[in-house]
Amino acid sequence: MSLLPLSLACWNYDRTEALANGSVRPEGIDLNFQALEVEETFFRMLRHHEFDAAELSMSSYCVTLARDNPPFVAIPVFPSRLFRHSCIFVSAQSGIERPEDLVGKRIGVPEYQMTAPVWIRGILQDEYGVDPASVTYFTGGEEQPGREEKLKLDLPEKFRLEPISPDKTLSRMLADGEIDALHTARTPSTFYSEPDAVRRLFPDFVPVEKDYYTRTGIFPIMHVVALRREVYEANRWIARSLFKAFCEAQRRLYDELLITASLKTMLPWQIAAVEETVALLGEDWWPYGFSRNRAAIDTFLRYHHEQGLSSRRLQPEELFAEETFESFLI
Repeated sequence: MSLLPLSLACWNYDRTEALANGSVRPEGIDLNFQALEVEETFFRMLRHHEFDAAELSMSSYCVTLARDNPPFVAIPVFPSRLFRHSCIFVSAQSGIERPEDLVGKRIGVPEYQMTAPVWIRGILQDEYGVDPASVTYFTGGEEQPGREEKLKLDLPEKFRLEPISPDKTLSRMLADGEIDALHTARTPSTFYSEPDAVRRLFPDFVPVEKDYYTRTGIFPIMHVVALRREVYEANRWIARSLFKAFCEAQRRLYDELLITASLKTMLPWQIAAVEETVALLGEDWWPYGFSRNRAAIDTFLRYHHEQGLSSRRLQPEELFAEETFESFLI
């Protein structure tokens, strides 16, 4: 039987390496793996639907579900996860010392609908009482001027968004004190080049993030893998096939990260880091699948709705192809 050609755009993560090099092949699929930077993948998939399947921003994907005839359907594979306490930066001129000091301030964000800021705003509200509507958001390019929202937003009036000047960047504005803080996915260059001007809100962020996980059990999900809906509807079996292949590629990495004969990464204390991670998060510390991630997904969907990005509270089951629920994989 001939294989079904399928294009997949995804960054070249260690956990997808086996898919990229072909050592893991999805059953029934001739996979064309295209290793692209996430911003390029998001833009090309969201604006032009260029790939059969692609890594997508979790938030952007949820925004598309509110449209008539939603263009994508996801599988519960999460190539990017990150605790985001480390990604709140403040200007030395802002006077901000505690999370609660953010209330009423000017907050930069490359795009309001980005997944990382959705998690940051939600965590700040849940943990520190910072209402997402209590600040003014300044949107635009972080390092290059002229960035715009990838998707058209229709937010409630209580959320105040102002685009920055097309010749300015958020990184520079933060260092100069033109904005008080920055919620972002990428560390601004001025954090490294001007450490006296820009600092983290949580300088010692690792213990804060570990405590957050210990109390909540949430390892925040950033990205999901989505199929173009017409591709999925024509061959619904591909959702299950892709899911199983992603899981196998990840399983191989778990094994390789504990090999001491030769380190898989350039991290000199890789083994210690893996053992510490297993002790806190368990052997499958980066879980795929629906059931183990339902609570984290439900929390994110609550944030998404509370922040005006989805007009109704989406349910976790709505996000994924039914063929990838555990009952179909037995």
